[in-house]
Amino acid sequence: MFRDGALQPSSDDIAVRSPWTGETVGRVARDTAAQLDEAVRGVRAAWRPPRPDRRAAILHAAARLIRERSDALAELISRESGVCLAETRKETERAATNLVVAAGEAERLRGENIPVPGHDRLALTVFEPIGIVAAITPFNRPLNQVVVKIAPAVAAGCAVVLKPSEKTPLTALAFAEILLEAGLPPEHLVVTTGEPGVIGAAIAGHPEIDMVTFTGSASTGRAVARAAAGKKVLLELGGNDPLIVLPDADLALAMQLVGQGAFATAGQSCRGIKRVIVVGDVADELVAGVVEAARGKRAGDPLDPATDVGPLISEDAAVVVERRIAGAVAANAKLLHGGDRRGPLITPAVLDHVPADAELVVEETFGPVAPVIRVADTAEAIRVANGTRYGLQAGVVTSNVAAFTSIAEALRVGAVNLNAGPHFDSPHIPFGGVKSSGLGREGISYSIREMSTVKTVTLPYPFAG
Repeated sequence: MFRDGALQPSSDDIAVRSPWTGETVGRVARDTAAQLDEAVRGVRAAWRPPRPDRRAAILHAAARLIRERSDALAELISRESGVCLAETRKETERAATNLVVAAGEAERLRGENIPVPGHDRLALTVFEPIGIVAAITPFNRPLNQVVVKIAPAVAAGCAVVLKPSEKTPLTALAFAEILLEAGLPPEHLVVTTGEPGVIGAAIAGHPEIDMVTFTGSASTGRAVARAAAGKKVLLELGGNDPLIVLPDADLALAMQLVGQGAFATAGQSCRGIKRVIVVGDVADELVAGVVEAARGKRAGDPLDPATDVGPLISEDAAVVVERRIAGAVAANAKLLHGGDRRGPLITPAVLDHVPADAELVVEETFGPVAPVIRVADTAEAIRVANGTRYGLQAGVVTSNVAAFTSIAEALRVGAVNLNAGPHFDSPHIPFGGVKSSGLGREGISYSIREMSTVKTVTLPYPFAG
């Protein structure tokens, strides 16, 4: 366990293995619920919120340190997650940018004054930190997923108990050291590692935890919510994000978006393109372009700078993707390119004529797959897009703004992007979904407010006459 500014001795540990080679790239403590309890109570006893300007200084310093160490961090992420260097180098820059944005928001977190009608009183509102935030993060993007939870917590003045994925904890521990070097008080951060069934439930249900923020699967998210009953929760539970392509679309743009959104991070992104829904007779040309895009992707060793698509997080994960591709083909989909499995690696796959009820597109498929679903009209496109339990983000490619507006209104998702994919991302805007995609909103300023409480103070109105 990382607490009091250092790794603590442990009698048991967990090996962290490279998905690509299987070699051990590090070892972390197998923490117990009793150790976690002691650590959380220690944080409660010691935590005092720093001033907003101090919070901003810490976040700026952390961003600078990440940029100075970006090459080493990118390699560490690639070794433990299998994501290729071309992607992990981008991840380090995204993380630094999120920290800078959080630093600015820390100094802009202000309340308001409200003259109370019918009373000679003035109400003042102030934002106060909610307290101790438990952050539970997944294996994909193991630096940025941690940053988007810790950065707003620090900006809000909270203390954090972080539980990273047992598959990718090394990057989280490296970031913890950066935060301490940047000036975060050691007693404001705990990083706990161990079995998720033990530590996850213990952290979510701990009586001294004030809020739980979780990113992961819908089933695990529901378990976290049950364990955290009575606490504030922020849940990001995945997506089955569509890109809808209308007959008047810029097909070159659509092809580019699919190439980026379906294959980046080997398809292991909650906001990546999981379904390509094509209206009308432009499907043939679009599919041909997507196949060419897939052929241009090199799959293999994530530490090779020429690699575009690395392995999935495990061979078991790759077997699931392989099975779903085979199921779609058995249901008359056409596998036009890729889909071969070598251990944890799946080569970028393009499928056409995928039935809308195939498991490949009904469930969230975490793999480098571009499944094309052909539909007759916009109404059918909307029905198909809404026809899963998820509702995170969507993209629509069209030159008809009126048609886009109609589709955007009808889609049950958290965000809709015109002429951009569901994978469009910015720290300045809200991020989150509906249905089984989660509860609450991330995005730096939105997360800061989620991690704050509003206190109202009233006093006699100074100008009452």
